[in-house]
Amino acid sequence: MDRLRQRADFLAVANGARANTAAFVLQGRRRDDQGPIRVGYTVTKKNGTATERNRIRRRLREVIRRVDAVFMRPHHDYVLVGRRDALTRDFATMIDDLRSALRRLDRPAPKNGTNKTGTNKAGNKSAPNPNGMTRP
Repeated sequence: MDRLRQRADFLAVANGARANTAAFVLQGRRRDDQGPIRVGYTVTKKNGTATERNRIRRRLREVIRRVDAVFMRPHHDYVLVGRRDALTRDFATMIDDLRSALRRLDRPAPKNGTNKTGTNKAGNKSAPNPNGMTRP
């Protein structure tokens, strides 16, 4: 597993899929080349002092080391955006969160702008009734 280092790579991954957890946001994107899995880490200044941000980054690196590469897709880039909760969150829970986030990234996105419940943002059913009538 390699590290992401170039700003352009981080920006490309930011346009990909994302999964939120309490301690971090996982972003992922498939690459067109045959290179290895690459992982990047970022923690913004709003998460605390430099010491706290470095601690968050170290914890995220260790979480990635402890998760099997089987959960990660080959030829993909991943970025973990650290949150302040990463300082105090239980380490085993963070590992489970990462596994769960990786599974969520693999799911295909819903079509037609619908969410998991089958309704669109306005709360209407996404599939209209064939005879044009609304259901009670």
